[in-house]
Amino acid sequence: IDVAERGYAVPTVVQGKWSAATPELQNQHGFAQAFLPRGRAPLVGELFSFPAAARAFRSLAASGGESFYRGDIAQAIARFAAQHGGALTEADLAAHTADWVTPIAQSYAGHTLHEIPPNGQGLAALMALGMLAHTDVASQPVDSVAAQHMQIEAMKLAFADVYRYVADPAAMQVSVEQMLDPAYLAQRARLIDPRRAQLHAAGSPADAHRRGGTIYLTAADEGGMMVSFIQSNYMGFGSGCVEPTFGISLQNRGHGFALPASAVNPANVVAPGKRPFHTIIPAFLSRPVCDAAGLPMCLADGTPQIDPVMSFGVMGANMQPQGHVQTLVRLLNHGQSLQAACDAPRWRFNTGLSINV
Repeated sequence: IDVAERGYAVPTVVQGKWSAATPELQNQHGFAQAFLPRGRAPLVGELFSFPAAARAFRSLAASGGESFYRGDIAQAIARFAAQHGGALTEADLAAHTADWVTPIAQSYAGHTLHEIPPNGQGLAALMALGMLAHTDVASQPVDSVAAQHMQIEAMKLAFADVYRYVADPAAMQVSVEQMLDPAYLAQRARLIDPRRAQLHAAGSPADAHRRGGTIYLTAADEGGMMVSFIQSNYMGFGSGCVEPTFGISLQNRGHGFALPASAVNPANVVAPGKRPFHTIIPAFLSRPVCDAAGLPMCLADGTPQIDPVMSFGVMGANMQPQGHVQTLVRLLNHGQSLQAACDAPRWRFNTGLSINV
């Protein structure tokens, strides 16, 4: 709070880059007031203070976080939205709930990858690994064309389904279990042609048994407790609108909804009380605890014992599940060290037959 109020020296950046690259943000409600106090981006080493954020921190601390959804911050956000033609109300904020969810999981190479369930895209990483388990990717040289090609094609197949079916869980037309069904993933894996890139349409799992603003953070203590955390206001600064009293930057994740006229995924059409498809997916990796004979061990209640291996994540839209898959293939199939896997070349499937390398 003290730092926000008194100011801090801005880290080294390319001078003037922000104000030159994003002139449209200067016209967004509250943005210039919050982040361009002198009509421009702060210069290298210049003192920047954000008293509104300090005011918000004090309110959150005093209310135990309650004021963001049902207190003075919520009132300020709703008032700000009403002043500028927004649809967000105090009732919307008060009605918001966070869900405590059970991660979805996929076994691969003797380990288990855990991801956040829909409405996020973590399912894409699980599906791709489930397909790769039915290929010989592990026997290919780690940086060979064949190994990369199989991973790219598996990601394309996974994205085809995820973009078609993933939405707010209450609106999805197929279940996560159906999309992770081993028989279905084996069926999808058979579509991978080792000799050519293909355009892949969504399958039928029910019939089988931009410039980003994302930050990922992971932390672990000496006892092995791990936190896998990801946050994003979405495109750049999100909506670019900043409530001036408390300095709250409003996100624009609603961009992830589909409109009725162009809906490839009807379950993801915008509607009241729904959450859109989104890309932010913190992850965990674990492995089963086995006895001397190599058999999985269970707790007294029958729950399998697991050893946590790592918490990890990737920043960058649809690169996230693709980064999860590529890193795990290198770690688990090819035995690379974590540093080597992180330093390695990357590819990113875009759409159609387009990839970045």
